[in-house]
Amino acid sequence: MRTAAVLAACCLAVPAWAGTVNGKVELVEKGGRKASDLSDVVVYLDGVKTKPKPGKATLTMKGKTFLPHVIVVGVGSSVEFPNEDPILHNAFSVTGDNRFDLGLYKKPKTASWTFQAPGVARVYCNIHPQMSAIVVVRDNPYFTKAAADGSFSLEGVPAGKYTLTAWHERGNEASAEVNVPAEGQVGAQLQVDASAFKRVQHKNKFGKDYSSDDEQPY
Repeated sequence: MRTAAVLAACCLAVPAWAGTVNGKVELVEKGGRKASDLSDVVVYLDGVKTKPKPGKATLTMKGKTFLPHVIVVGVGSSVEFPNEDPILHNAFSVTGDNRFDLGLYKKPKTASWTFQAPGVARVYCNIHPQMSAIVVVRDNPYFTKAAADGSFSLEGVPAGKYTLTAWHERGNEASAEVNVPAEGQVGAQLQVDASAFKRVQHKNKFGKDYSSDDEQPY
């Protein structure tokens, strides 16, 4: 019995084999110009079966802007939408299973939404058409935002072969296959092509064009 107990303890003490994915992303704009700030690029792994732990994040409405512009969270995470402006805002999204409508409120009120489906949720204000944000929702915990210089790191990844993807709202996704070692690091370089991006004005929550009469001045 003692031998069996010792063996069980040893098995429980064995660490999971995991490695790190390091790399860098480039974003190519119109004319072949490379973007200087890559902090809104989201990098993630597909194919990992580990479920993410629900977390919390914040998208602040301030100065008729969502701050930050892009966040990435795991499925089941809640996002707070505090209004720090003295005027009304109405955060909403009509994106698939992540659609929501928080209604009208002003400073100092806040509201929240829990994102239950993986994907890219585009968030707007129903009063101010210039306000937009992105919530990228992932089905595993291996995601991050790139640093301003495009560098990124995903740590504690289970050993195996996965698809590494870089996403930016103005470009096509860039992907590469990575073979994560049981210990150590693997590197990757990704380039997102945003050279063909054309901005299209979004609709309000009713699917109609914004009216100049809708917007409230300070």
